[in-house]
Amino acid sequence: MAQKGLLKEFTKGIVKENPVLCLVLGTCPTLAVTTSASNAIGMGVAATAVLVCSNAVISLLRKVIPDKVRIPAYITIIAGFVSVVQMLVKAFAPAINDSLGIYLPLIVVNCIILGRAEMFAGKNPVLPSILDGLGMGVGFTAALLCMGIIRELLGSGSLFGMQIMPVQILIFILPPGGFFVFGMLIMLANKLNTRAGKKVKTTPCDGCPMADNCAEKTCEKTAKEATLNAD
Repeated sequence: MAQKGLLKEFTKGIVKENPVLCLVLGTCPTLAVTTSASNAIGMGVAATAVLVCSNAVISLLRKVIPDKVRIPAYITIIAGFVSVVQMLVKAFAPAINDSLGIYLPLIVVNCIILGRAEMFAGKNPVLPSILDGLGMGVGFTAALLCMGIIRELLGSGSLFGMQIMPVQILIFILPPGGFFVFGMLIMLANKLNTRAGKKVKTTPCDGCPMADNCAEKTCEKTAKEATLNAD
């Protein structure tokens, strides 16, 4: 049961509670950096690293941090990890750092990270908090990557910088194209969640060979009476 619970904490952020496509958080960096797939991966990996590390530390300190100053404390912790990630990106991936620009340090105020700190890490043990951050980060990265691939492929005719198609629909790398792709992906995510959440309604008469010829539906009536008596 414990393993199932931990698995649920990890997987919920990928589709069911995807921070971008279902919770509609982090919209600004989502639309700004997804003009290319490489930028999307860079932002997703950086945000995931900050999510996991900040969730772990905030969970460890959840009983130490006073309730009145928890938000400033969370922001301070998040800012520390963002600074570390930014220095690592500058050192090992300067091209990604130049492409992301101001949006990399703005991870500090990303509502996904602060939201998970407030809603989950500040109230739960370390391991579930780490898995929650990892799952939300994977979901965030997957959403950004989908948008980045679609916008770069249709807008520039390339993928990860390699030219693939001669046709270029420039609107897809402009803000209107970003909003269009974003809306289509939200619709797809809602469809998947709706299908996954559908439940087949059954009655006591289902499967009965005489159900079509039963005028009074006595089986269903008996079941309803039994339920009322039980209450």
